[in-house]
Amino acid sequence: MAAELHDHQLTRVDFSRIRYEHKPVRTPAGAVAKGLHQVWITLDNERELNSYTTDTIKEVILAFRRASMDRAAVAVVFTGAGTRAFCTGGNTREYSEYYAGRPLEYRQYMRLFNDMVSGILTCDKPVICRVNGLRVGGGQEIGMACDYSVAQDLARFGQAGPKHGSAPDGGATDFLDLYVGVELAMGSCTLCEPWSAHKAHRLGLITGLTPALKVDGKYVANPLVHTDTWLDEYGRIVHGEPRTGESLMAGKALLERGTVDLTLLDEAVGRLVTSLLMTFPDCTIKTVESIRKKKLEAWDKNKETNRAWLSLNMMTEAKAGFRAFHRGEKQREVDFVTMRQRLADGETWDDAMLDAIAPPDVKGGTLR
Repeated sequence: MAAELHDHQLTRVDFSRIRYEHKPVRTPAGAVAKGLHQVWITLDNERELNSYTTDTIKEVILAFRRASMDRAAVAVVFTGAGTRAFCTGGNTREYSEYYAGRPLEYRQYMRLFNDMVSGILTCDKPVICRVNGLRVGGGQEIGMACDYSVAQDLARFGQAGPKHGSAPDGGATDFLDLYVGVELAMGSCTLCEPWSAHKAHRLGLITGLTPALKVDGKYVANPLVHTDTWLDEYGRIVHGEPRTGESLMAGKALLERGTVDLTLLDEAVGRLVTSLLMTFPDCTIKTVESIRKKKLEAWDKNKETNRAWLSLNMMTEAKAGFRAFHRGEKQREVDFVTMRQRLADGETWDDAMLDAIAPPDVKGGTLR
């Protein structure tokens, strides 16, 4: 007779900002493995591109804790609702309307954010990021905290901090160079130019990718980027780079004709879970933990000082950047040249500075 098992959960919660689901696990022969499942944690804010609010973060922390303690779970799949975005990072509405100008409040928020990243990095199950769309900003960072990433090939990857008043210190400056090397990480984190899923795969950022665009009933590769591999006149690999000119126009037309279907993405995620099923669980998680250590070492070394700086930054550049991004319509970035000129003249970060560098449709009035 089996012993009565202890319950190791800290708390129980009814999730409302994420979806927490059990889905079947299949054997290599395709049969359902009875008594086992995969846990799906889904960011459920499709209208705002699955950006996370304070309350969302709290639910994600508890979800990963619950999944860690689930004896029947083979793996955790972390994803977003819909087909447009996995996650675009922190909710800029909340940043602009509440946290900007309140560094002590943002410091507490960053405690929660740090705990979310740490929860992913220390989950007792392998974690798969199902990249169903955009993975940028903090979304890129929580995605890189996962153990595997499988993407649909219309997805894009990247950072946005220095364009919108922050620094990618929620994990990108710790993790990205481990995937792609220092110089490529430097370019992505500072220049904020997004990578296609094909480029991300070529550079080693993700485990796999699948087509998602269906045209006339057939899947086609992302028509906005080059999906063949060759060298241009400068010896650069073209695979995964954006199309230009007439080729780009034709790609956009093809994109308009098609529909996004994530069936192949789900099948690829399912195959990965099946592969994990067919391993010794303790040996697998020990291997996962050993490889995670490289990320954890950098993360644990920097997360508290990064938290402090990001909090103070809510009084200056973040205050200006999030205001512009959230309130701007035609233009969502500050006037960088004017900003640098005024700072060079010794001006301070006050309402006059915010107004001087704001997009035209944001000028007038303070942040709140």
